[in-house]
Amino acid sequence: MYAWMALIFVVGYLCIALEHPLKIDKAASAILTAVLCWTVLVLGADSILPAAEAAVASAAGDHGVVGELRHHLGEISEILFFLLGAMTIVELVDAHEGFRVITDRIQTRKRVQLLWLIGFITFFLSAALDNLTTTIVMISLLRKLIGDPRERWFYAGIVVIAANAGGAWSPIGDVTTTMLWIGNQITTGGIISSLFLPSLVCLLVPLVVLSFILSGETERPQNGLTEEGRRDPTTAFERQLVLALGLGSLLFVPVFKTVTHLPPYMGILFGLGVLWVATEVIHRGKNDEDKHPLSVIGVLRKIDTPSILFFLGILLAVSSLATAGHLTQVAGALKDSLGNVYAINIAIGLLSAVVDNVPLVAGAMKMYPLVTPAAAAAGDTGWLQHFIADGTFWEMLAYCAGTGGSCLIIGSAAGVAAMGMERINFLWYLKYISGLALLGYLGGAATYIALRTLI
Repeated sequence: MYAWMALIFVVGYLCIALEHPLKIDKAASAILTAVLCWTVLVLGADSILPAAEAAVASAAGDHGVVGELRHHLGEISEILFFLLGAMTIVELVDAHEGFRVITDRIQTRKRVQLLWLIGFITFFLSAALDNLTTTIVMISLLRKLIGDPRERWFYAGIVVIAANAGGAWSPIGDVTTTMLWIGNQITTGGIISSLFLPSLVCLLVPLVVLSFILSGETERPQNGLTEEGRRDPTTAFERQLVLALGLGSLLFVPVFKTVTHLPPYMGILFGLGVLWVATEVIHRGKNDEDKHPLSVIGVLRKIDTPSILFFLGILLAVSSLATAGHLTQVAGALKDSLGNVYAINIAIGLLSAVVDNVPLVAGAMKMYPLVTPAAAAAGDTGWLQHFIADGTFWEMLAYCAGTGGSCLIIGSAAGVAAMGMERINFLWYLKYISGLALLGYLGGAATYIALRTLI
């Protein structure tokens, strides 16, 4: 049974990685993998789990495995509710065209200047929103700024790198960083102060290299920046208000968690509630046809529900391996073979370019449990000290898993979004962008190690 679980997970993982050739949505593969792994686990619990653990039952008479499933589902639900709230807020801002406040102010046509401008806007916007949403917004912006589709690919490549780099140093900028934040492996102040500079270096290296390659001015699309005759669905006041409330709600979440000590999903739901009431009030005088697309009820239809189901499936699948003990063995093997937290994280980051970083981080969180300072002081301080809150392992895991996926266009949600929107060729990205992304990734990792060593 132990081997069957591993086999099911590997096959499911391959189906996720080969989503496009197989033409099977990765959410379907993830959900099937999760259900089959837990089914095998519960049927073979006596042979997989230690005898004492397998005999444990809840007060209601549930089998021990069912109790473990409910425990893991509770942790996973916190992540899913946070994502659902954040995605709804962003979609609501987009429905009001709030991002036009940013895009309408870009006037330059110089290629190098535009490259740096796009890179830095993406970098900081990703930290406030998330890398996937930022990529979608910025690709939409590039279509209004650059007419040649092939030239746009270079900028789209920088958007992917910048979005992943920007998401790595913010607790709400990337799903994996959010997972570590919710799990208390990292804190808001700790992750920002430790990873801002490495993440910035990860972006600066590709920008500097491309600055020597690109030159001249770009041509704008013939239809201009706006469509003539198009009636704006909102007023300038409504756009600015919703943008301010939306970004304010996202940025308020870390403050809410620090002050109340409630889970982050409570903060994001509070922000969503405030924005929901505000939009209902400002649109209360409009007819239903104009009001519905601008309401929370209307934008909920645009939420990427398959992504939510994918996260549910893959996180449940990983938790089944954690319960059965697979991840503990992998953790021991990595420690014995590499023996260095920096090497382990760099390997995880490069692996995330091939497979999804969400299950990699989920697996690492299960493989290496969070250690209290007291336990680290009492044990092997040379090793355990890396696994306390804001420890070296967790901070570098956030960086490596967040930015390593840029090395291949299929290695991150941002890359997959850019690939789908711009029809970017996999081999083209591998030839022109992957090397730049790898240089930036290694440069940022070296910066983090150097800072840690000096400190």
